[in-house]
Amino acid sequence: MSIFSRFLPTRKPVEIKNNIPKEKANIRKTFGIYCHSHHKTSGDTLCPKCTALLATVMTKMNRCPYGITKPICDRCDRTVNCFGSKQAQEFLHVMGSSQKRMFLRHPIMAFKHKLASMGVDYAKYQQAKKIDDKVKAKEEASKKRAKDRKAKK
Repeated sequence: MSIFSRFLPTRKPVEIKNNIPKEKANIRKTFGIYCHSHHKTSGDTLCPKCTALLATVMTKMNRCPYGITKPICDRCDRTVNCFGSKQAQEFLHVMGSSQKRMFLRHPIMAFKHKLASMGVDYAKYQQAKKIDDKVKAKEEASKKRAKDRKAKK
């Protein structure tokens, strides 16, 4: 610690936001829009099939292994593991088919959700790029070592 450290600005600790309540609200609204347009329900009521799937989704979200740092479900690698293949397909179908209606009914919420999913995609891209760079560096290092061994002989 230097003599000038007291004059430097202090770093704030990283805040981890709990996005689960917002995501649950988004999913409830999306299910409502989907069920109203496909199953002709009205108000806050959903058909029994959508109600059962929504209850399953909410239960699985509460049990998410990522905790409060969980990514958006449709961008998560574990979606099929969490829900099972049939329920995951149904869930992704509901979310995908009501996407356009969400932009009309809840444009700000849909836009924020889209930005968050783009952020997850970008983070995955950066991770893949880092892994590719490491693999290439290892390959180049092994080639260089092999070349150096041949040169010594």
